[in-house]
Amino acid sequence: MPRVTVVGTGYLGLTHAVCLADLGHDVLAIDVDADKIALAASGTAPFFEPGLEPLLRKNLDAGRLRFTSSFAEVGAFGDVHFLCVGTPEGEAGRADLSAVHAAAAALAPHLTGPCLVVGKSTVPVGTARQVLASLRSAAPAGNAVDLAWNPEFLREGFAVQDSLAPDRIVLGVASDGAEAALREIYRTPLENGSPLLVMDLETAELVKVAANAFLATKISFINAMAEVCEQSGADVMALAEALGHDARIGRRFLSPGLGYGGGCLPKDIRGFRATAADLGVDSLVSWLGTVDGINQGRRERVVELARQVAGGPVGSLAGRRVAVLGVAFKPNSDDVRDSPSLAVCDQLTAEGAVVSVHDPVAMPSAAAKRPGLRYAPSVFEAAEHADLVLHLTEWSDYRAIDPAALAQVVTRQVIIDARCCLDADLWRGAGWTVHVLGRP
Repeated sequence: MPRVTVVGTGYLGLTHAVCLADLGHDVLAIDVDADKIALAASGTAPFFEPGLEPLLRKNLDAGRLRFTSSFAEVGAFGDVHFLCVGTPEGEAGRADLSAVHAAAAALAPHLTGPCLVVGKSTVPVGTARQVLASLRSAAPAGNAVDLAWNPEFLREGFAVQDSLAPDRIVLGVASDGAEAALREIYRTPLENGSPLLVMDLETAELVKVAANAFLATKISFINAMAEVCEQSGADVMALAEALGHDARIGRRFLSPGLGYGGGCLPKDIRGFRATAADLGVDSLVSWLGTVDGINQGRRERVVELARQVAGGPVGSLAGRRVAVLGVAFKPNSDDVRDSPSLAVCDQLTAEGAVVSVHDPVAMPSAAAKRPGLRYAPSVFEAAEHADLVLHLTEWSDYRAIDPAALAQVVTRQVIIDARCCLDADLWRGAGWTVHVLGRP
């Protein structure tokens, strides 16, 4: 069984390292951030992901997972090296590949024998060939270094499940040897029925961004339909349900509301748009620009509605007390990267509102980015004396709120359900004025 290393211990890298170890591999993970390495080596995950930390401790105790800060140790240990570093949004929306190239450059001098380097990061098409050329030119092993691209499809909140039992395994390879090595790495999920798709490097690079572009399109489409419903008096939830019964469309990701956020969809859409522009595919540039614009517009729509119903002078939020429920970009995560909820908070405070925030998990992450907001330890403390309550992340905790009890602490019983998932009839029965985007 090949020995495995993982370069980068962020969200993707740590999850991948832990789950490969749990599949029975000996794994050595590295990061340039010494604090991350120390934390992970102590059995603590630096981010919230259901089920990950117990699995981390289990595999540390079993001796299958170790951490290091030495690329020399990584090069000497591994047969297969996974690059799992970040590709954040850079200038003009393009993916910032500096960490990918830096990781390859740091690893290359220590590749003294035949090995396989596997990229998992989301990159523009053509990147893999560049990385392979740079590795072979810098590594002592030269052309004995092979490269594959194996895009990740992790859903935050379900990353452990998606790693141990993926819905597909995509391999972009340039040799039969690379395919054989990765078949062995993923032997357990393949034996358990995960589909394997083998293709060239360029196609594999496109799979992730194409999938995210399609998912973002579904979300933006139903949010555009929500605006039509608001203007016409129709119900976007009933519309989405009817559309979802069409097998050609499907119900998943056809959920209206505040729109998408997080560390993947927004930056991948903009990065793919920049790639399309570089390739001269103007139709894709225009289309992805529209998808991104609709998504950004949902945040402004919530603020616009807040201005209308907050109870102050018409069109003004100045001095209004607003309780915000949820700042993670999605439930079961503490990720606030490109969080629609935080963007709404920014606009509310810019217009003079007094904002109090609650989130079951993500408040420390949010406080690191927005230290000026007030973070309340409970929903009821966040809502105390509020003129308006905004439901912005669809945590199950919030669906369990007793609206009659919450009514006892607010100044005005007005709530905007920007995620379209609360029981509006229950809240209205308790005396609340409920505004749901795209619903009567």
